[in-house]
Amino acid sequence: MKIHVNGVDYYVEIYGNGAPLVLLHGFSGDSSTWTEIIDPLKVDYKVICLDIIGHGKTESPKEVERYNIQAVAEDIKNILDKLGIDKTVMLGYSMGGRLALTFALLFPDRVSALILESASPGLETENERENRKISDEKLAKRIVNEGIEKFVDYWESIPLFQSQLRLLHEKREKIRNARLNNNPLGLANSLLGMGTGAQPSWWSSLSTIKIPVLMITGEWDTKFCRIAEQMSHSIKNCYWETILEAGHAIHVEQPEKFGKIVSEFLMKNKGGL
Repeated sequence: MKIHVNGVDYYVEIYGNGAPLVLLHGFSGDSSTWTEIIDPLKVDYKVICLDIIGHGKTESPKEVERYNIQAVAEDIKNILDKLGIDKTVMLGYSMGGRLALTFALLFPDRVSALILESASPGLETENERENRKISDEKLAKRIVNEGIEKFVDYWESIPLFQSQLRLLHEKREKIRNARLNNNPLGLANSLLGMGTGAQPSWWSSLSTIKIPVLMITGEWDTKFCRIAEQMSHSIKNCYWETILEAGHAIHVEQPEKFGKIVSEFLMKNKGGL
């Protein structure tokens, strides 16, 4: 279904009943990335999958400021309001993890638990953020100038996703097709508006999080394992799981293990959901 908030039509899918659980996909993905973990979760939870602004079947506005990560968190709050949901578990992967964390920090009374897959609180220093902004601007121009297919060819080749070469051809094609169906302007504006360089650094805010937090990383994704370790020192009520034989996109590469860890975490903290 489509839900209209702040001038943008968001595409939203809802499965099951029970305590709400919002799933936020990564950059260049869409809600279909969660297909393999929805079935086990929808037995006990109301699973809400949405296409983030600029992705999938959600609109891709021309205005870059519309993609600001705090503005998008506000959109999600308004979507939950329209669905009559006061409090939810937030689960986000990569870019969606940064958005889930942003939402939890801006609207702490709306989140009962937070699950971060291969996610970060942004970059700590202004210099790091400026350098990342420059590289994101170059990639955004490349997407618009060269088109979606050339971008996807490049994106699939970066080291972050090399472990996905182990996936079955059929699954790789499904991921590729979802990427190809994105609007190039939407992806470019996502990089400019809510890329790691554009978003605020949340490192100093991590210690304010009171809800249970689960961080999941893949053993081959050494960069995000280091980030998770750093984050674990600041978040009080934190669990951190590293999945063997997985890279950045654990829910795609090891869906059964990922789903089991998420379910166990939610069951353990069920009283507060």
